[in-house]
Amino acid sequence: MTPADLADLLRATAAKVLVERGSDPAVLPDEVKVERPRNPEHGDYATNVAMQVAKKAGMNPRELAGLLAEALSATDAIDVAEVAGPGFLNIRLAAAAQGAILEQIRSAGPAYGTGSALAGTRINLEFVSANPTGPIHLGGTRWASVGDALGRILAAQGADVTREYYFNDHGAQIDRFAESLIAAATGAPTPEKGYAGAYIGEIAGTVVAAHPQAPTLPAAERHELFRREGVELMFAHIKQTLHEFGTDFDVYFNESSLFASGAVEKAVETLKASGDLYEKDGAWWIASTEYGDDQDRVVIKSDGKAAYIAGDIAYFQNKRSRGFDLCIYMLGADHHGYIGRLKAAAAAFGDDPNTVEVLIGQMVNLVKDGVAVRMSKRAGTVVTLDDLVEAIGVDAARYVLVRSSVNSGIDIDLDLWTKQSSENPVYYVQYAHARTCAVGRNAADLGFAAVAPDLALLVADEEGELIRTLGEYPSVVAGAAALREPHRVARYLEELAGAYHRFQTNKALRILPQGDDPVAPVNAARLELVNATRQVLANGLGLLGVSAPERM
Repeated sequence: MTPADLADLLRATAAKVLVERGSDPAVLPDEVKVERPRNPEHGDYATNVAMQVAKKAGMNPRELAGLLAEALSATDAIDVAEVAGPGFLNIRLAAAAQGAILEQIRSAGPAYGTGSALAGTRINLEFVSANPTGPIHLGGTRWASVGDALGRILAAQGADVTREYYFNDHGAQIDRFAESLIAAATGAPTPEKGYAGAYIGEIAGTVVAAHPQAPTLPAAERHELFRREGVELMFAHIKQTLHEFGTDFDVYFNESSLFASGAVEKAVETLKASGDLYEKDGAWWIASTEYGDDQDRVVIKSDGKAAYIAGDIAYFQNKRSRGFDLCIYMLGADHHGYIGRLKAAAAAFGDDPNTVEVLIGQMVNLVKDGVAVRMSKRAGTVVTLDDLVEAIGVDAARYVLVRSSVNSGIDIDLDLWTKQSSENPVYYVQYAHARTCAVGRNAADLGFAAVAPDLALLVADEEGELIRTLGEYPSVVAGAAALREPHRVARYLEELAGAYHRFQTNKALRILPQGDDPVAPVNAARLELVNATRQVLANGLGLLGVSAPERM
């Protein structure tokens, strides 16, 4: 019985008790919450539902809790239900009901933990979207990990997720990139606000090797050649780097297409006609302060040219025209203003502003020997995705970036994340999975398959803790999807790994028979627990895009 199953049983039991007492069961919440007590001696689970609804039902909380305890104790699934304090209910599951969690995991396999809460919802998930003017830096790397994991988690809840990369190939930053390449190709100094780093020289050299005449072309023709070829080469590197990191996209959307197709102009004219833009000082503005922005934003400048936000507005309209119900943007720490302006754009087109969600990711720093690492060999002034992977590997990089809330900054201790010890969180989780695989291989040699497990024999504290932790996985995934917080899955996996390590370390709980002893039902039951743990660890690591090694 998972926590969700118990919550359903509690609600049904409470509704029956209230009806019998002449009270309206409508006072019950839609979802009864259960949680694991901090002190295991208080039971497997606890709930305060009696305290929540007693007053509305015209009853004393302890009286209602007592009636619930009596009714629950009469069911096969509950071993003991007791009243505590002013009306808390402490519950201990029957061993057979607890063991049923393992049967659910075995039956569902890789699907264990999936749900249907978002079934029928089409989500456009835009993340990374780094300008093609340099390698992906640590901020973009964080989104490459978190965004990919969030996409997997949303899909696990039934959503139809399109992972999209907004390819910024239009505007002043691209012009500066092209001029930086030309400077490198001709031996001129890097232009003001231009791009530096070894990669600029590498790309410029590749362009010249393919087009020897490039440095001597007329200025406009030369600029266009280096712009086109440079962006193509840089973005090819970005895509390859992301692919090697385990992050791929369904759609690469070119910003320039919005301008070339007239979509920007059309979107602006639509908003002018509807009155959702106002004119001031010769420019056209959108009232984004009404949606949390710190100031209204210029959409069309006084010289008649489109401001950057004009493309954002047209891009949102394009997403909605493609049938997406929800547009999630994952942006850097300096993009708080985008929340208000994107919601304002949604409202201006007659949409619910909540069709837009903006997640803001905080800064990431590397630390080695207690000192911040600030320089990249290739990019000059920033640390890149390639640098991080070279330092700690793909699995550790993805895991460290996803295990903390995006609302908090991260200091990545390179010494910690390369350790092969329990101090390293990803090693700790992966090692738990590898240990379960080792047990499985040894069990296969002993012929465990011939012995039926009796899951009711799993009554030790460590066994119960591990089973209950396994049972929480579906609600963890559902919560991570609902709150857009993949780090909840990572933290859960560390909790699960800890419960497993404590179980296997207890020598009194032998999984494999000793010496020439035959395989007993309790050995088979413990193997079932090991197999379930292996499955859930693999499922959770898979949602994070991290490997589940069989040997370490």
